[in-house]
Amino acid sequence: MPSSIDAVFAALADPTRRQILVMLLEDDMAVTDVADPFEMSLAAISKHLTILTRAGLISQDKRGRVKWCKLEPDAMRDASIWMQSFGQFEAVNLDAFERFLERELNHEEGPVAPT
Repeated sequence: MPSSIDAVFAALADPTRRQILVMLLEDDMAVTDVADPFEMSLAAISKHLTILTRAGLISQDKRGRVKWCKLEPDAMRDASIWMQSFGQFEAVNLDAFERFLERELNHEEGPVAPT
């Protein structure tokens, strides 16, 4: 698994960062607007934004005096492909599988001879 995927999963591990990504689905936001709904300091939000930026999940640029955040959804592509590879296997119904094995085993053994 490439280190970029590791960075994406590490960034997504935090609920605050996931909420920030959901907020940025709507539109680009100023850092102060991103921080507004959270009960934490601007410095704490900036740390979360730095982690998201390093993972490539968001980009930040300065427009005048305001720093803006923008979602970069392509950064999740490799992680998404990796996760989807596990979707190729259907869930196994263990009870049905057990009944199938019992039928097959009984069929192979044939009738039991009286002793």
